[in-house]
Amino acid sequence: MKLSALKKRFFSAQSGEHEPDKSLIASVMVLLVFGLVLLFSASSVVSYARFGNTYFYFLNQLTAVAIGLAAFFIVSKIDYRVWRKYAFLFLIFSVVLLTLVFVPGIRSEYGTARSWINLFGHSFQPAELVKLSFLIYLATWLEAKKGDLNSFSDGIVPFLFILGIISLLMLAQPDLGTLFIITFTAMMVFFVGGGKIKHIFLVVVFAGLLLFLMLSMKSSYQSDRFKCLKDPSYSAQDKCYQISQSLIAVGSGGWFGRGLGQSRQKFMYLPEVWGDSIFSIASEEIGFVFSSLLLLLFLFIFYRGLMIAAAAPDLYGQTLATGIVVWLAVQTFLNIGGMINLIPMTGVPLPFVSAGGSAILSALIAMGILVNISKQTRGLKRS
Repeated sequence: MKLSALKKRFFSAQSGEHEPDKSLIASVMVLLVFGLVLLFSASSVVSYARFGNTYFYFLNQLTAVAIGLAAFFIVSKIDYRVWRKYAFLFLIFSVVLLTLVFVPGIRSEYGTARSWINLFGHSFQPAELVKLSFLIYLATWLEAKKGDLNSFSDGIVPFLFILGIISLLMLAQPDLGTLFIITFTAMMVFFVGGGKIKHIFLVVVFAGLLLFLMLSMKSSYQSDRFKCLKDPSYSAQDKCYQISQSLIAVGSGGWFGRGLGQSRQKFMYLPEVWGDSIFSIASEEIGFVFSSLLLLLFLFIFYRGLMIAAAAPDLYGQTLATGIVVWLAVQTFLNIGGMINLIPMTGVPLPFVSAGGSAILSALIAMGILVNISKQTRGLKRS
């Protein structure tokens, strides 16, 4: 099939639709390519050291991106309203996925976290798909409420009950970074769907008290991360090792970097260079200027997403699009903020860039839904 015919097949408007937001699609494609280049450079050394193959992480990610792009194009052709028909199934799916990480023989532990399952020799992180499946359920539930969330019993109570089930399963793993993403996204979607600020304020206060109690525990590793935020040198060779090495990488990049492929920290100094530390290696190799361009690319994607949410034809589309944008924006902030010691490290991947099949798949499916919403917006200037 010729390139022009392929383009027409995937991007032409269907009945009742208009052209999708091409600038959003182009930006995501550029970010994916840029991410693959950065991943190959960052992971080449550790990939060879572990597997005797310089391309191991890169090839795995390339496969994941290919599968994710196929899902992206398919989902972008499906009317986003279809997903609300299966909203309750998505909720059950979310709970089942998060429960599987506690099943012996299926769960796959990594460090102190039990956030992975192993299926047919491949590790998979259920929480990545839960971000999307729970969001679809929440958007459907809010649409059914039709903005009638004034009363405590009909509004915030059932919302907290649903969110509480997910949160307890996340706390048991524990995966606080992903829990924060899901909770913050849920609260923003609840607000857009008609939730009251005073109800959301109560949730924030309760969450703050819970965080305070966790940090008060002497053995809490979350408490150590806050100590590292305040002073990375207090345990530079142990508890604060990753952030200390990350700051060395970011600082040594200067304005224009050492040069692509010239990182020194990737030579087994900085942990997780293929995952949550990839931005630090990028900063070291391409410097402040080009890293800032990467951030601007993220910001442009989020901006277009919010414009799509504002112009969506119904409440379901508005809340779903808002949730997708908030989820990816918060995750980006948590990753980069942690790597430059602006906030405590959370261990979440950088969307579209860090290695991880389940992460890239869920993010691209979400972007496919966002693209489909953009085809049905009203009054949105498309570029």
